[in-house]
Amino acid sequence: MRPVLLVFFSLVLTACLPSQIPLHPTLQSAPPSGAVTNVPTFASPPTGESVIEQPATDPPAIDSPSLDVTSFPNPEKYIWETVVTGLERPVDIRHAGDERLFIIEKVGRIRILQNRQLINSPFLDISDRVGSRGNEQGLLGLVFHPKFSENGQFFVNYTDSDGDTVIARYRATDDPNIADPSSEMVLLRAKQPYSNHNGGALAFGPDGYLFIGLGDGGSASDPFDNGQKLDTFFGKILRLDVDLADPYVIPTDNPFGNEIWAYGLRNPWRISFDNLTNDLYIGDVDQNQWEEINFIPARTPGGINFGWKYFEGTHTYAGVPPQEVQVESPVAKYDHSQGCSVTGGYVYRGSIPEWSGFYFYGDYCTGTVWGLIRSDEGWQNQVLFGALGNITSFGQDSLGEVYIATDDGRILRLQPY
Repeated sequence: MRPVLLVFFSLVLTACLPSQIPLHPTLQSAPPSGAVTNVPTFASPPTGESVIEQPATDPPAIDSPSLDVTSFPNPEKYIWETVVTGLERPVDIRHAGDERLFIIEKVGRIRILQNRQLINSPFLDISDRVGSRGNEQGLLGLVFHPKFSENGQFFVNYTDSDGDTVIARYRATDDPNIADPSSEMVLLRAKQPYSNHNGGALAFGPDGYLFIGLGDGGSASDPFDNGQKLDTFFGKILRLDVDLADPYVIPTDNPFGNEIWAYGLRNPWRISFDNLTNDLYIGDVDQNQWEEINFIPARTPGGINFGWKYFEGTHTYAGVPPQEVQVESPVAKYDHSQGCSVTGGYVYRGSIPEWSGFYFYGDYCTGTVWGLIRSDEGWQNQVLFGALGNITSFGQDSLGEVYIATDDGRILRLQPY
């Protein structure tokens, strides 16, 4: 049976064989079903190959606060201030533990914003290998290694000139504002059957592992049923250990003996961990009528099924899940009278105490921004701001302040009015 949502929101409910064996960095071409052909078997490791057991690395997590939220802060007292303009289709905003912001331009560049000024030379330019012809293609995701200041490593998620997904590692040079485009090490490739639903999100979890969001392979209505398959990367959150060996190893506690951590997603457009509680939030773009936010509490084992395409939001879409299949419901959703494509965001941990603990997310089409928080009464959700433009991404700086990127080249920051 599908779990019932904790709360029906007044606004939005209406309107990854613990083999530890490094894989070859290039996954073989997928068959028409979109399944990756060399995913390890799900049984014991192949004969003669050792398993390297790892200690648990999760730091102690702070339980998500249960708050007595009787009302949200008044959004009229705050504004999304324009920080910079003139970027070319920015789609991600990240920090490397210092005062700089690194902004992805979809064509294949990473720009640096420092002291509210764009540095002229890009941090990285890989536009020669990035394919961005389709609206959902290009350089789509960036994350810095937790020890970037020591090892200079960062990771990107892009589609290549064939439209296939590439997850790759790069290194910075001795100049902190310049990375080496020749330092690319490909972790994995996934042959995309269609040009859309490429996902793109990257995040390091509190356990030190790399989490990767991939869409269901595209077209519409998941024609290959990738969301529910466990032999394909499509429609999944992957979880990799990028430190133990190159290009990566599979953590021993991944639930299915392969790279998959969670599944049943259509197109996870932005994932983020709350940097206080370690909870994971996922913005998943749905099909015809609904958009959703999914949630994995800190310390939750992997293996969660978010239901696509049995469900769109909390509503049946195609087929009936087998009785033994448990599906996790979203914690928030909205219908297409309020937008058309969700953009996942961040939990605010910045300097404005009134917003601490609130998860901001938005819609690409309408520019609407919602606030979401878990309280004593369950999940509370509210429309806060509107008409901010085509919201492609949220971002967060090293101090916990939250930003928005818009498709017309602006970066906005939440400020008191």
